[in-house]
Amino acid sequence: MAPISATAPLRQPLFRWFFASRSINLVGNFMAPVALAFAVMEVSDAPIAIGAVLAARTIPMIVFMLIGGVLADRMGRARVLLASNLISGLSQAAVAVLVITGVAELWHLIALSALNGIVSAAGLPAQQGIIPLVVPRNMLQEANVLLSLTRAVVAVAGPGTAGLLVLSVGAGWALAIDAATWIIAALLLLPVKLSGTAGKASIVGDLRLGWDYFRTTSWLWLCVGAATMLNALYEGGLLTLGPQRAEGSSLGAGGWGLILTFQGIGVLAATLVLMKVRLERPLFYGMIGMAMFGLPIAALGFSTDLAVLLPAAALSGAGIQVFSLGWQLSMQENVPPELLSRASSYDQLGTYIAIPIGQLAMGPLAAAYGIENVLAIAGITFVAISLATLLSPAVRRLSRVPVLAERDGAPAH
Repeated sequence: MAPISATAPLRQPLFRWFFASRSINLVGNFMAPVALAFAVMEVSDAPIAIGAVLAARTIPMIVFMLIGGVLADRMGRARVLLASNLISGLSQAAVAVLVITGVAELWHLIALSALNGIVSAAGLPAQQGIIPLVVPRNMLQEANVLLSLTRAVVAVAGPGTAGLLVLSVGAGWALAIDAATWIIAALLLLPVKLSGTAGKASIVGDLRLGWDYFRTTSWLWLCVGAATMLNALYEGGLLTLGPQRAEGSSLGAGGWGLILTFQGIGVLAATLVLMKVRLERPLFYGMIGMAMFGLPIAALGFSTDLAVLLPAAALSGAGIQVFSLGWQLSMQENVPPELLSRASSYDQLGTYIAIPIGQLAMGPLAAAYGIENVLAIAGITFVAISLATLLSPAVRRLSRVPVLAERDGAPAH
């Protein structure tokens, strides 16, 4: 077995530009959840406010996701991702200006979040499909590990930095930095020229081809079905109720940022291990990792003690990193290249479709039954669903595609 070298993909020029773009974008992405949550709370103290803003982005993203996958395959994934990043940056800049100037109203944040969701519907499938086009297929683990290492390093500093910015200069300035990262990320994609990979079928025909592949691939639809429920629990539990739980306790913005920082530390630790270990059964270990990802939700239901929450957050980060790498490799190695963005769009659709339910329902449920009780039940349910997927042989037995020769060969475009 050839040793894994996470830096090998950097010899590929197109990957270097994509890597730089993705890295700078991650800086803003890990600051945005903290900044946006506290920006919303500055504008409105309604229990449903945070969930409404998050759902406003998610719903249009779901509606346009399948079309976004077709556009990415037809028009070129780098071109679509560039446009998505640029428009997302401009919409986030508008949110930042409104918050900084003190004129923001809840409907402003909802409308701009909806615009962000529409363009993300094309950007997410495009991003998922780019990596196999900018590195040789036998460097996929190395490329994903390198991207994950960068993500892990940024995850350690991003949430804590956002919490400090919220405390010192306000949520608006943290959102302004996030907007700048989107725009810089778009500009860094200019040298990445990739042609479309879809055939000459109609848009409906392209959608049908993607659907036929999705429904006949059991490991794919089983994991996506589980993710439908898991993301609703995570987004509605940790990301919607989590900031409110922190704000109503001794944790505050600083404690919440620290929890997310420790989640990043867990991601970093797992990434360093995965730089040396080849995942031969990516979904078996991935779904165990996904179960660990639900630990902070349950922990917040039982305690606001950092001695409990920080280890849970670190284990959560390690778990989601194992799942993330396992899922990316499963998709990139097993899905035909010309179908990857479309298959990813069905993946993203199933993954996101129930998120608005969680985002909108958790606030009222917490008001009715207590935020602690709702978080505890959501966390326990999350772990149980994750482990239940391993009952399927198609999930637990899926193995890696054999690595080919020519490790320094150019990727096929």
